[in-house]
Parts: sequence; structure tokens; C-alpha cells
Amino acid sequence: MKWKGKILPIIFIPLLLGFGYWCFFIIVTNPNPKSSDNLAINSENKLNSHQWKDGNQSIAQRISFGEKILISDDVSPGKKDAAKDILDKNYQQAITNLESSLKIKPNDPEALIYLNNARIRSGKSYTIVVSTPIGNDPNTALEILRGVAQAQNEINTTGGVKGVPLKVGIANDDNDQKICQQVAAALVENPEVLGVIGHYSSDATLAAGKVYNDGKLVAISPTSSSVKISNFSPYVFRTLTSDFVAARALANYMVKTLGKKNAAVFYNAQSNYSQSLKSEFVSSVSLEGGEISGEFDLSKADFSPSSSIEKAFKQGAEVLMLAPNGETLDKALQVVQVNQKRLILLGGDAVYSLKTLEIAREQALAMVVAVSWHINGNPNSPFPAQSRKLWGSDVNWRAATAYDATKAFIAALATHPSRSGIQKTLLSSDFSTSGAAGSIRFLPSGDRNTPVQLVKIVPGKRSRTGYDFEPVLEK
Repeated sequence: MKWKGKILPIIFIPLLLGFGYWCFFIIVTNPNPKSSDNLAINSENKLNSHQWKDGNQSIAQRISFGEKILISDDVSPGKKDAAKDILDKNYQQAITNLESSLKIKPNDPEALIYLNNARIRSGKSYTIVVSTPIGNDPNTALEILRGVAQAQNEINTTGGVKGVPLKVGIANDDNDQKICQQVAAALVENPEVLGVIGHYSSDATLAAGKVYNDGKLVAISPTSSSVKISNFSPYVFRTLTSDFVAARALANYMVKTLGKKNAAVFYNAQSNYSQSLKSEFVSSVSLEGGEISGEFDLSKADFSPSSSIEKAFKQGAEVLMLAPNGETLDKALQVVQVNQKRLILLGGDAVYSLKTLEIAREQALAMVVAVSWHINGNPNSPFPAQSRKLWGSDVNWRAATAYDATKAFIAALATHPSRSGIQKTLLSSDFSTSGAAGSIRFLPSGDRNTPVQLVKIVPGKRSRTGYDFEPVLEK
């Protein structure tokens, strides 16, 4: 029996090593024992496989094609049930639940997008994703989503893109540069994603744009206007006019129409967009023969509206140009109130907000703002009536430019339905399609080739505040 204690370990060791190799092979090469059932994996499952962490949620939890609700405020039972139905691939029940939800809340763009996705079921589709700041600015996200949802609904209810329906994913990027980059990386890695609508701010678009450039995936921002985006990447486009165009229009209006030569500018030095608009306005005023008597940083901790106004007044300013971003709009509106209509007011598109009408009210009368779209800017456009019928109310410029970004993708998909094909089509000098804000064409820089619209605050009833933005009529 002396040999038994020596021979058994010799036999056991190879068996143990063999078992370990078998376990390693199974775990590494086939981490999901049911992977053979997932060979025809769909877009949402591919995206949900990513597990980058941002500290709060995995990136997979930030992206949905209907299997999860991203906008958590006032969720109807039908919409909640539909998410589970889509996750379980019970598409017919999801359709029923989403249709029921939209009867209760017809202006819910997330539900309409998921409804159109559910109708596709597991069939062939072209996939794009819209990335929005749901987490920190849900109202803006809803505005953008309404434009995307309207365009998707129109194409899918009329037969799709040459017979192929459009599937839309929604991403919540919180308008955070790091998260935007992580979302972009997830989308680049999913080959079914053919394009991205986003991101919201210029800073977010520039951060994510590096990822899209490296991954050769087209992104069209509906809301980023910084001049730094021009020529930034052959894969980054926008349907919003550049700050260069807006600043030139405002400077020309100030000098040529108003006959004023001296302006003070209020801006946020921490915002790429705000810095861009301020710099372009300063340059444009100089080119028009005017001058800037003062620049005031809204982001400074010791910023004082009253002392800033008094200083601008003493320096000879005739005009106050407001170039805040979303985060400093409240401070800009304090400037409006303190000004008490002493100095003429001009503004960038961040001022083009219901909040401006609600808070500034009479003090903002006659303020002129440069925007990419106004609901009454093009009387021949069918978009305002169609959107009003779909949502039960008027939409704003973010919905219009998001609609146009989606329409650009739809037109490109009809020509060349691939990532490289979309990019080449959009850059083609022959590319053109109709949108809410007129013809959609892009310059080689990625900028939209379209003029800006000047609007003025006047008494009115459309916004229900007693004041409205209306187009400035050319003389």
C-alpha cells in the first residue's frame, strides 16, 4: 500500500489541470451559455452588453429602444408595461400599451418613438440614436425628441426608407462631456447604429465628436452652434446655424438697422458656445464699424447685474448683447430686469426661451434674438401645422432642428444606407432635402448652409405669457 499515496497525486494533477482548462474555455469563449440563441442579436441587446461605468449608471442603462423608460416623470401604466413587453419581445402587447399611453398623453415623444420601434418588431430596419440631456434638462430633451419622433413617425407611416423602417434609440447623456464620450463609444461599437443625432451643447458635441471621428460614425447636432465645430471633423454636422452667422446678423442689425455703434456683451467664459458667440459678435461689430465698450462674465462669483449695467452705461454702451448659455440664462434675465429698457437688447439663441417671456416680460419688449427657426418664419412650410396636429401644441426651434437632423439621415439612408455612404452623401455638393427650417444642405465644414432668422419680443397670446417672439420683417 506504500505506492498508493504516490500514484494517486500523479493521476489527479492532470485531471485537475484538464478540468481547469475546460472551465476556462467555456467561460472565456462562451460567457453566455445561451449565446447560440442570440446569434440574430438586435440593436438594443448589443448596446445593453456594454458596461462602462459613469459612477451612477452603466452606459447600457442610459440607452433604450423601448425596453426601459428614460424619462421617468409622469409615466403612464401602459408605457411602463410596454417597456417590459418590448424586453420580452411581446411586440403586439407593447403596441397596444403604447397606443393606450399616447391617448392619455399625446405629447410624449418617447412613447411615440418606442411605438414605432415596436411596430418594426424584429424585422429589418435602419437604426439611428438620438442623445439628449434627459438627466439634467428633461424639458430640452423632450423638445429634441419631439422633432426626431415626428420625422420617424412620418417616414415609417408612409412605407419607410425605400421600404425599410427607421428604428430610433434614445440615449441620456446628461450633457456631461465624459458621459457623452462613453455613449459615443458604445454607439460606435454597435455596427447596427448608422448615425447619431446629438449632442446638446457645443462642449458635449466637441467632446463626443472626437469619438465619432475616430469611429467614422456620423453625428448631426441639432443644437450646437460654436464656431469650433466648423471643420472639426468630416463626421460631425449640425442643422443649427453657426455662431458666426448669428453674430454677423445681430451686428449688422445693430449698426445698419438700429444705427447704433457701441455695445456691451454679457457672456459665460466657462461655456464654449457662449465664448464663441461673444467673440464672433465682437469681431462682427468691429467689421461693421462699431465698437465694444465692455465685456461682462456672467459666470463670475461676484457678478452683479446692477453694477455691470451702470458700468456699461457710463462707458457709452447703447446696446446690451446677451450671449449666455443655458446655465447662465437666469443671470442674463436679471440683467434685462435691471436694465429697465434703458439700453437696447440683443440676444443669442439661448435667450430664445419661454423662460425669457415668463420672467423678463415687459422689460424684454423689442429685444431682438438670432435663431435658426421660428414657427412663423416660413409660411409655406407644412411642418408647423403637422407638428401642432401631432403634439397638440406648437413646438420650438429645438424640435425643428432635431426634425431636420432626422430628415437629413433619412435622405442619406435612401441613397447609401451605410456609415460611409451617409457621410459621403451628406458632404456631397448635390445633397439637399426639405426640412422644417427650409432646405437642408451642408457646407464642407459640416455647417448647415442656411441664413439665420431674427425675431423680436412683442405683445402676443401664442405663448400664453402675454408676450411672443415674432420674426423681424425685412424693410
